[in-house]
Amino acid sequence: MSEPVRLRAATRGSELALWQTDFVISQVRSVGARDGRRIEVESVIVETVADRRQDVEIWEMGGKGVFVKEVQAAVLDGHADLAVHSAKDLPAVGHPDLVLVAVPSRADARDVLVGSSLDGLAPGAVVATGSVRRRVQLAWARPDLTFTGLRGNIATRFTKIPAGGAIVVARAAIDRLGIDLTDVEHQVLDPTVMLPQVGQGALAVECRRDDHATRELLAAIEHPTSRRAVDTERAFLAELGGDCDLPAGAHASVDDGGSIAVDGLLASLDGHVLLRHSLTGPEPDALGRAMASHLLTDAGGAALLAR
Repeated sequence: MSEPVRLRAATRGSELALWQTDFVISQVRSVGARDGRRIEVESVIVETVADRRQDVEIWEMGGKGVFVKEVQAAVLDGHADLAVHSAKDLPAVGHPDLVLVAVPSRADARDVLVGSSLDGLAPGAVVATGSVRRRVQLAWARPDLTFTGLRGNIATRFTKIPAGGAIVVARAAIDRLGIDLTDVEHQVLDPTVMLPQVGQGALAVECRRDDHATRELLAAIEHPTSRRAVDTERAFLAELGGDCDLPAGAHASVDDGGSIAVDGLLASLDGHVLLRHSLTGPEPDALGRAMASHLLTDAGGAALLAR
């Protein structure tokens, strides 16, 4: 038997991050088995500044990128061959020496309100979330609500449901960790109520741009439909300015004919202005950028960026 292909996968050490990495590893191994190759993948756990600073809100540490920079560094300096991220954590503009080589099949992108339904929350009830995107959309639907921060791993977050209130958690995280909500009041929030974050529910696999052997292997776990949707959403964010601190969200879907439909959102930090728009088209980059251009120019969103 020939020598196995050995790879090292950089990942954060949270339960969810490890699940996601194990999922990618299983897909890579399946590709190898299909081709008659034995592939061994070792996880390289990396602690990020966001993992160390649980007392600080993500947006206060710089928003997007705080969960991925150290993981990317492990690949760039040769301590790992690939990195596995939640696609929602990736900055819109990637590192020039890395390539987003694969987006596996996407999970449910929706958010879940846990502890109550939206209509069931009493006036003035507290909702815990560290996401300004989630806050402004909930405030738009229920201006009476109040908000507090929420950090920690998924299991910890479920212990922080405010009395008489709720928390907001990504549906993909709940499903991946097998969390049973049967006996917990909750509501899966339709995208018409809560537009997901760019890339939510999707995984992103990176490797070094010049590592052609690893690129070829990882490309086989790509899910083309998921990739087209995520690329559309990431183009939207890039056109907004990369990683602006304003609440923004987008969700794209691809039909059987390859046409892409995308919904986009841009709001003010105080939640007093919320802009939404929908577009369809065939090409991810052009469609995502057209969505952002409409919200910035035609809908007046550029004024929000200037505040």
